[in-house]
Amino acid sequence: MAAVTNPRAVAAQLLVPVLAGKGSLAALDTMQVAERDKSLVKALCYGVCRTLPRLEALAALLLSRGFKSRDTDVHALLLVGLYQLLYMRVPSHAAVSETAGAARQLGKAWATRVLNACLRRCQREQHALEAQVDKKPESQLLHPQWLHQALHRAWPEQFNDIIAANNTPAPMTLRVNLARNSREHYQQQLTTAGIESRGCDDSPYGLTLASASDATALPGFTDGLVSVQDEAAQLAAPLLLDPLLRRSPDKPLCVLDACSAPGGKTMHLIELAEAAGQALEIIALDSDPHRLERVRGAIERLAPGSAIQHRVIAADAAQQEWWDGIPFDAILIDAPCSGTGVIRRHPDIKRLRTARDIEQLAQLQQRILDNLWPLLREKGRLLYATCSVMPQENEAQAAAFAARTSDAQLIALEVEWGIATGHGRQRLPQQDGSDGFFYALFEKQSA
Repeated sequence: MAAVTNPRAVAAQLLVPVLAGKGSLAALDTMQVAERDKSLVKALCYGVCRTLPRLEALAALLLSRGFKSRDTDVHALLLVGLYQLLYMRVPSHAAVSETAGAARQLGKAWATRVLNACLRRCQREQHALEAQVDKKPESQLLHPQWLHQALHRAWPEQFNDIIAANNTPAPMTLRVNLARNSREHYQQQLTTAGIESRGCDDSPYGLTLASASDATALPGFTDGLVSVQDEAAQLAAPLLLDPLLRRSPDKPLCVLDACSAPGGKTMHLIELAEAAGQALEIIALDSDPHRLERVRGAIERLAPGSAIQHRVIAADAAQQEWWDGIPFDAILIDAPCSGTGVIRRHPDIKRLRTARDIEQLAQLQQRILDNLWPLLREKGRLLYATCSVMPQENEAQAAAFAARTSDAQLIALEVEWGIATGHGRQRLPQQDGSDGFFYALFEKQSA
């Protein structure tokens, strides 16, 4: 079969592992499609995942029987067509004909008639079909049942706002490298380049763009003046490092960034040290050697020739075989988590995560915390962070750690943003604002 180049067929192929629960949209970064079609493919994939519970309910009404597992690509193509009809400004005739015709590129010409019939029926009966599927909360809220129920239990007062934020594409936010520039000066550079932005409320490093832009086309991007990072993620590095910089600015610091890939927080730690003139040795640790290549790439772009010493190590944060025995002054644990605070950036989470995952992830987080705490020197600090909004991964995890760790003192976060949970601070996803994130800070006391 010839290479698939039709953007709708490509989108369908990329969606297959997501629909099967066996892969994410990560393959979007390596998709083989014409440059002019990349934005359409991305919009289709992200849009289908964002609205998946509703689209699948509609597909079930339109089909007399479901497709076989070997035809998941045809099922994905139907979802792609439905998404265009319901949510995009693609002319209806084009959405129907182009989507049905894309089945031929998948080597399944037989499906063109099925797709054409389903999409045309949706076009004719759209309002009645939508009214029928929206009787179920998962369709109306665009969240699977387990997830919207878990969110409602955890955040009943904020539930509607969380759902709305999760169903809205996230803004593009930048972190200005204050070791080389000021936020105000860089914002002027953006204005000169015709790029509109506004300063973030809680991060002094952050600028949110009015509309997304190609990162490589940003002023000074290749020279390390700026990085793409959500405002909530920008708060982690200074929460950990700023107090230590004030405590002993002349003393070299040894810092561990555990679970570091893709490297945004590693680079922010380096930038903070450079801006303060602080001698720093940092270890970027991650269990995925392929994702660590992104950390190395970030260091090469943002800190070429930097005096900051750094090591990048592929190893498991729940083990100690990689450790050289030298204790750390600070440890950042950006723990593996459900990602329920960043669903708007990774809408495939709606399909890939299950209720069972939360318990398994909480157990992994506990192992990492207990493993890394002994590596911290006395008066050293550890910041536990996740991009989750689930209390089991956040407040409950921090509270349990404090209860079983006699030399761990919880440090109150003296900030005005977020929600105080008792053992940390929780940010929730906001429309046009930051992602959902949790932070808990501990200091090691004498045994």
